[in-house]
Amino acid sequence: MEEKIVKSHIMVCTSNELSPVEHSLIDNAVEATTRSYARYSNFKVGAAVLLDNGSVVVGCNHENASFPAGICAERSALYAAASSYPDSAPKMLAIAAKGTDGKLLEEPILPCGICRQVIVETETRFDCKLHILLYGQKYIYIIDGIENLMPLSFTKL
Repeated sequence: MEEKIVKSHIMVCTSNELSPVEHSLIDNAVEATTRSYARYSNFKVGAAVLLDNGSVVVGCNHENASFPAGICAERSALYAAASSYPDSAPKMLAIAAKGTDGKLLEEPILPCGICRQVIVETETRFDCKLHILLYGQKYIYIIDGIENLMPLSFTKL
């Protein structure tokens, strides 16, 4: 039997260590939390995608009484970007969330497994690695490429 070790590379920084572009994208993700429809969980998530054409597209989570019918903020933003700008590759993705108390989370929010797989497909489609910013008030995770969150992903058939 052979053992394989899988490692992830995640940078941890504070807000004052971000570039102006990263700050702006996080601000867009935070603002998108205000558009969330989280009637059942009251957990509001916002996401913002920066495209290679300079456009920023935002998304937020939307819940539904039929739980599988909802959508996460990450997928909402990535799908809106692909629908509006099908030939523009995403460069950066920022994600922020407010807890049930209505306050921004102290620690970064992480994408669910389905969203991670959608990010894998997005990177594969555009042959790029996304610069992912996961916002928390204490610190921010900076991740270059989804393989650092999902190293054993499902790719092309």
